[in-house]
Amino acid sequence: MSEPLVLAEGVRKSFGSVEVLCGISLKVDPGQVLCIIGPSGSGKSTFIRCVNHLEKIDGGRLLVDGHLVGYRRAGNKLHEMRESEIAKRREDVGMVFQHFNLFPHMTVMQNLIEAPTKVKGVPKQQAIEEARALLKQVGLSGREKAYPAELSGGQQQRVAIARALAMKPKLMLFDEPTSALDPELVGEVLDVMKELAKGGMTMVVGTHEMGFAREVADEMVFMDAGVVVESGKPREVLANPQHERTKAFLSKVL
Repeated sequence: MSEPLVLAEGVRKSFGSVEVLCGISLKVDPGQVLCIIGPSGSGKSTFIRCVNHLEKIDGGRLLVDGHLVGYRRAGNKLHEMRESEIAKRREDVGMVFQHFNLFPHMTVMQNLIEAPTKVKGVPKQQAIEEARALLKQVGLSGREKAYPAELSGGQQQRVAIARALAMKPKLMLFDEPTSALDPELVGEVLDVMKELAKGGMTMVVGTHEMGFAREVADEMVFMDAGVVVESGKPREVLANPQHERTKAFLSKVL
C-alpha cells in the first residue's frame, strides 16, 4: 500500500472563540478524488485552505506527501517553517479558488507562465509551450492574449485550473470552484475537472455539485459544524445516508 498523499489527524482550527474545525481526520491516497460536501459554514473551505497552509492549524497533524504542512518537528515541538520554505512546499500543491484569483493586469499567457518561470526557473519559451498545451487541455486555445476581464467566468476558472497545473502539482485543491459561476457555465469547468480525474490527478474538492461528486469522487465526506459526520463511497452516501444530519442536508440539495 502506498502512503496517503494527504493525511489529516485530529485537525483543529479556531477563529477567535469559534472552533471551525473540531478534530478532522481523513486521508487521500495518490490518484484518489475526495469530494467534501456540507452546508456553508461547515468548515470545508477552511480545511482545504489548511492543506495548503493558507490557514494555520491549531491542533492535530496535517501531512502532504509525508511532510508536515507548514511546520517542522524539532524534538517534541513543532516550529512553523519560514515563508520561503512553505512556498517551496506549496509548489507541489495546486489551488483553485471560488473567485478565480487571476492577475487582472496580465494576459492569460502571462498568468500561466508567471509562477513556472519566476518560482521554478523554467525557461520562458518552454513555459510558453507548456502553457499552450494546458490551454488546449482546458479548451481555451487561441485565448493567450486575452485579459481576464475579456473572458466569461467559466473561461476564467478554466484559466485558473491551467495556471495551477502549470506548476505540475502532485495534488490539486478545489475550493467550491463553480459556486461563483452562472449555472450554464458550471458544466465547462466540471468537464475539465473530470478529465483531470481520469488522468489520475489526486484531488480534494469542496463542492455543492452532487452529480459531479457521484460521478467522479472515489470518496465523499459530509462535514457539518467542523466535524466529519459521515464518509464513504459517493453513491452509497448519496443514496443511503446513515446519519440524520446527512439525510437532512441531502434532502435539500438533491
